[in-house]
Amino acid sequence: MAENSKIEWTNHTFNPWMGCQKVSPGCDHCYAEAMMDHRYGKIQWGPHGERKRTSEANWRKPIQWHRAAKESRVRARVFCASLADWLDNRVPQFWRRDLATLIDSTPHLDWLLLTKRIENFRKLSPWQQPPRNVWLGVTCEDEQHFARRWPILADISAEVRFISYEPALGPLMLPEASRPPLPDWIICGGESGSGARIMDLQWARHLRDECARKDVAFFFKQTTGKKAIPDDLMVREFPK
Repeated sequence: MAENSKIEWTNHTFNPWMGCQKVSPGCDHCYAEAMMDHRYGKIQWGPHGERKRTSEANWRKPIQWHRAAKESRVRARVFCASLADWLDNRVPQFWRRDLATLIDSTPHLDWLLLTKRIENFRKLSPWQQPPRNVWLGVTCEDEQHFARRWPILADISAEVRFISYEPALGPLMLPEASRPPLPDWIICGGESGSGARIMDLQWARHLRDECARKDVAFFFKQTTGKKAIPDDLMVREFPK
């Protein structure tokens, strides 16, 4: 449940626990459910499913990554969690406190905490304000979910605030006004896997150009079905 990640925008993936349930259209073809429930039968997904904490050996992996990052003087990014949602209200609160302790003890790692449940932050987060090595993100699959989730995140102070526009299911435009403030980073990508819904590449191109004008880092991850990325969308920027 912890590994050197194949996800292009992170160095490592860490799952403190597994299990979740669908909350919006972006979840409809959930890869984690397809893999961990339907394919491997490791855990039951859904409103009556379980949440399963990963092993102590797995929890020690970030300590090793931290040691390597400290020795090399090169920070590493950790995506947490690809098989769960860290603000899921079905998760025991002491698990989140344990995760906070781990994050606090690894200051040479940048932890990317992504959620579709940012409305739970004030109630469930183990911090009033995330530490400096936490990058806080929300998934926004279209304009409707951006309008709902981004203003909540924009009101939380974090070192980096980012948007995962993946799977992109509709166009997404950045606000013109300075309130709420703009994200620091946007990851854009189409859906993969069986029955993948089509992302119009013009959505990505328009957002790429908006990000360039407004000094927002833009990272294009993949097209629908992981087809070849057009040369003009081969943009892989990170926050400054």
